[in-house]
Amino acid sequence: MKKYSFLLLYLILVSCENDDYILLNDEIDNTSFSKAPSGPTGLDKQILDDLENISGGVGVSFFILPESNQYSNIPQDPLNPITPEKVALGKLLFHETATGGNPTTPSNLFTYSCASCHHAAAGFGAGIRQGIGEAGIGFGTNGEGRVFNPNIPTVDADIQPIRSPTVLNVAYQDIMLWNGQFGGSGTNLGTEANWTNIPENFIGFEGVEVQAIKGQGVHRLLVDDSFVTSFGYKQMFDDAFPNSAMSERYSTTNAALAIAAYERTILPNQSPWQQWLNGNYSLLSNNEKKGAKAFFGKGKCYQCHTGPALNDKNFYAFGMGDFDNTSEAFVLDQSGFENVKKGRGGFTKVTTDDYKFKTPTLYNLIDNGVYGHGGTFTSVREVIEYKIEGVPENTEVPTENLAEQFGDIKLNKTEIDNLVLFIENSLRDPNLSRYVPLTINSGNCFPNNDSASRIDLGCD
Repeated sequence: MKKYSFLLLYLILVSCENDDYILLNDEIDNTSFSKAPSGPTGLDKQILDDLENISGGVGVSFFILPESNQYSNIPQDPLNPITPEKVALGKLLFHETATGGNPTTPSNLFTYSCASCHHAAAGFGAGIRQGIGEAGIGFGTNGEGRVFNPNIPTVDADIQPIRSPTVLNVAYQDIMLWNGQFGGSGTNLGTEANWTNIPENFIGFEGVEVQAIKGQGVHRLLVDDSFVTSFGYKQMFDDAFPNSAMSERYSTTNAALAIAAYERTILPNQSPWQQWLNGNYSLLSNNEKKGAKAFFGKGKCYQCHTGPALNDKNFYAFGMGDFDNTSEAFVLDQSGFENVKKGRGGFTKVTTDDYKFKTPTLYNLIDNGVYGHGGTFTSVREVIEYKIEGVPENTEVPTENLAEQFGDIKLNKTEIDNLVLFIENSLRDPNLSRYVPLTINSGNCFPNNDSASRIDLGCD
């Protein structure tokens, strides 16, 4: 009897072990064989303490980006709530080269798009010092091969007078452009006297929406009834804007609202740093963690680069150079460029704002390849060393306007190395292609559709 009891007990134990084994394998399948996150090390704990202090006790959640489909957690314009239908439409319109329907030179028809200067390959920047819409040719690998078409009159070119900022994390900005002139709420309240030719500010739209509206005119894009019908976008507009009157539904404004809704979802939430914040501590090397310590400590980066997007809504002068001090750049409107050079002050007309520019996000910087509002730097390291040295490139900047951190940062070479590693590696989302459509309704090549770009992009 004892023999049979022992055998029964053995079978039960084996059965339990097999059940556990099956459960374990089910769990592995559900996690795609990902390695279970390890707990925080001593260095991790130091960073966590730093984040706790910097955020006023909020902790890591203060720095975490939401998932791109968690619309309720993404900052949005109350006048333009994010919906799946708007995002789907905006994703296509943003990349659609058939929106390039109002060129100055007819041969440039349907050759450019929003994404010509803001494409995923360059971290949603341009990948060159001055973004080129109309009259640009070529693409290269990440946009670095786009150049001005010498056969087009210079005055007909759409060349940016300042480096094209990334679209990443625009949800965390209530005003847009380096000088912040677009946006009729929040930060821009009190600047109404300077809203000349920006009627959308008076409506109360936030900056992302205003830029999407104004940008279509400035960059010679055209979305109207003819475009919607010709390129098969009617149903998508109907789905995205069912409450708009038919007479207003297929409009520049609604196109802009869809583009803005899409732009707000472009979040680098798959970067190693974001995954570290969510508890996957093994995804950063020890040197990257030391770089994070420098970022949130001695490097003083956090004083301007904070929150989920690592950018505040303030403006600072670091004396960086402009396009007009080099023969390698185009300055098409010298009189207007004087305001561009003055940054926030060029918009507000307040002298203490002169030469101050909006804090950029730091995600996917390495993909863009040019840095500073004037594109005068070619590496992250150059920018860090420039800020440490504290000698302004632009001698026009009044000393009293320079940021207090300029020249007041003390890091040794090893700390700089680690800081560069953190910014270049930890803050880089490797999968931004998820925000790019496989095709666009027109069937055109994108983000550019000129003959040289079609070859570079493999469209021919």
